[in-house]
Amino acid sequence: MLKRRQFNLIMSQLPWLLAANGTLTSVDAKTIDELPKIGMGTWITFDHDPATADLNHFKAILNAFFTAGGCMIDSSPMYGFAQALLGKVLSKSQYEALFAATKVWTPGKQLGVEQMEQSIALWGQGQMDLMYVHNLLDWQTHLPTLRDWQAAGRIKNYGVTTSHGRRHAELIKIMQHEPLDYVQFTYNIMDREAEQYLLPLAAEKGVKAVINRPFQGGGLFARVRGHSLPSWASEIECKTWAQFFLKFIISHPAVTCAIPATSQLNHMKDNMMALKGALPDASMRVKMVAYFEQI
Repeated sequence: MLKRRQFNLIMSQLPWLLAANGTLTSVDAKTIDELPKIGMGTWITFDHDPATADLNHFKAILNAFFTAGGCMIDSSPMYGFAQALLGKVLSKSQYEALFAATKVWTPGKQLGVEQMEQSIALWGQGQMDLMYVHNLLDWQTHLPTLRDWQAAGRIKNYGVTTSHGRRHAELIKIMQHEPLDYVQFTYNIMDREAEQYLLPLAAEKGVKAVINRPFQGGGLFARVRGHSLPSWASEIECKTWAQFFLKFIISHPAVTCAIPATSQLNHMKDNMMALKGALPDASMRVKMVAYFEQI
């Protein structure tokens, strides 16, 4: 496990570990040091039949995402029509910037292979940047397949996911014993359990941590409804609660990327503004938590 002294050192070095504007450089090579820290989820928000959906609306959302410097888009077979819709609305130029992440979500080796093949076809990709085992479903069966696919060049990276703050003990054991590239789990200003073990372990193992449910399924906005941002939020260039919540997450030194989901163009633009301006340092993060908890 990461020693307390090592973790504190990382936290003390946070201001220079992260770029001043919250983003890192070119995403062309799609290496971890180049992935912007705000990505895009598609659960519920992109679950629309492309045969009947307003494709121009979703194209506008994707255009706003990529224009603002976005890169990672996360989906899953669990998300209904989301992958099919993505395949219909992603443009050729957007594929060049895209870091495509999806999941296998079925028991059994052969069914897993068939599902992953279908996902690749739906996205219109010859190769996925990242393939997870969704919610640890039959992970013992799927991880060997993912390693084989990585060796064969079918996928670039692989990992496992959990959500809603569940199954952390099992995830920790997997991270301790399996050579993963990525993990995905829940972390936000309300649900900070991941700070105790998951995030330090990810840092220790060199595993990239992607954060789902950054707004706690909308619960964070319900909590602060009717409350204004603190005046000192301007110090980290936050103009909205969405930016406040996202900057809290991505300022943690072990976090690779947060993946808020939205089907609203103005919300997408708001989320992506979290890539701009200063990020909170360790003392500011403590202040943010204290302010949120007294609401």
